[in-house]
Order: sequence, then structure tokens, then C-alpha cells
Amino acid sequence: MTDTELRPLLEALRREASDRTDALDAALHHLTHDRSSQSDDDEHDPEGVPLSAEWSRLSGLLDGAREELQQVDDALARMDAGTYGVCTNCGRRIPIARLRVRPFAELCVPCAEKLGR
Repeated sequence: MTDTELRPLLEALRREASDRTDALDAALHHLTHDRSSQSDDDEHDPEGVPLSAEWSRLSGLLDGAREELQQVDDALARMDAGTYGVCTNCGRRIPIARLRVRPFAELCVPCAEKLGR
């Protein structure tokens, strides 16, 4: 397993997750501003998706982007500490094929299956 192969991938994933987090945060802020200037009862608005539904959708996407960003940051920290690619549950090496597909993986496949992750 080569850090030189996977670090650029993790750094690209970090940029993407960070950009997505920033964009979703801005959209949510804009929606919150719009919502504060309107009636709280937008559920019967025939013009489309209620603001509350859009707020819920954006909040979920933002939470997911923040979680992904944290996972990538944790993987980069493990890489810097020299523990990247080692299962945090059993201590075995995580196969390079798994890390190429899921570069922020912290569990080997058997442990991930056993723990339901």
C-alpha cells in the first residue's frame, strides 16, 4: 500500500467534501433567512417544495458532508501517524483494493461486516 498513491486521493476527497460543506452551509443559511421572512406555515404552498422539507433535506446533506470531511481528516491523521491502512478493530492490514474504493476506511472487510459498518 502506498501513501503516495492514496494521499492525493484523500486530499481530493477532502477538497470536494469541504466545498460541498461550504455550499450546503451557504444554501441552508440562505434558506433560513428566506424562511424567517415568511410564514412558518408553508406546508400548503402550491408553489412547490415546502421550505421545511427543503431545510430538512439540506440539513441531512450538510450532516453527511461534514461526516465525510471528518472521516477524510481522520484518515489523513492516521496516514501522518503511520497507522493508515491498519484495521482499528483487529490490527490487520486493510487490503489496498478496499482503500482504493474507500480510502478513509478504518476497518478491514471482516471487521466492517461483523460490526455492521
